[in-house]
Amino acid sequence: MLSLIELQCRPWLNGLELLEDLQRNKHTLSTGDKGTDSLLQGGFREGQLTELVGPSSSGKTQFCMQAAASVAENHLGRVLYLDTGNSFSARRIAQFICSSSDATLGQKVMSRISFHTVYDIYTMFDTLQGLEVTLRSQMNVNEYRLRLLVVDSISSLITPILGGSGSQGRALMVAIGYLLKKLAHEHSIAILVTNHTVGAGGEGGKTKPALGETWKSIPHVRLLQSRDHKNSNCTISILKHTSMPSGQTVKTMTRKENQQCL
Repeated sequence: MLSLIELQCRPWLNGLELLEDLQRNKHTLSTGDKGTDSLLQGGFREGQLTELVGPSSSGKTQFCMQAAASVAENHLGRVLYLDTGNSFSARRIAQFICSSSDATLGQKVMSRISFHTVYDIYTMFDTLQGLEVTLRSQMNVNEYRLRLLVVDSISSLITPILGGSGSQGRALMVAIGYLLKKLAHEHSIAILVTNHTVGAGGEGGKTKPALGETWKSIPHVRLLQSRDHKNSNCTISILKHTSMPSGQTVKTMTRKENQQCL
């Protein structure tokens, strides 16, 4: 069963087809932060899976909600927000909508954001497969199409199934990764998932993204977010990107600076 799932989720395209599709159908979507948009040369790329990695309280959920508000408002697109840890806040997203002083417009923007809670990997499969059926039936409908899918956080779903020496958990992890990439590619959706960090061992105290080496190859783009808790400044660094070198870093807007557009 797992082999069939992985086979069906794997995108079968050659390099030339991918390049032509990228130039013809894939656009960038603003993250809602000017610094991050500049770092990523425009923002999230449709058709790609972007992973945001960071320790607890580094601002990953706030980044996700800011991105959801930006896409719904500035790109007139629909957003599906899958919450795995009761961290979603409609009020916080509404605060990110800079035009919310216009109550009618603010309500229209908020209506483009759909929210679902997902608490285990099997519900996640059901949700994504149901989404795929819905998207196929709406392929010719361009107005307010789904442009961003957020999963906050993917590691909360996958970590519980990775215990033990068996390979079933890793197979499910790979299958969910390929299903996300398949949805992104076939329907020109930008997908944003969050992942936490774990200790790498040793005396250095360094941390690394959770979910191990198997998951590492799945995201197209991997970003690291960190926060200086003394002044609440956040930085985002590129760990992996399909067209840019790793190591580039940018300071994102602080919470106080964000309030200026509310």
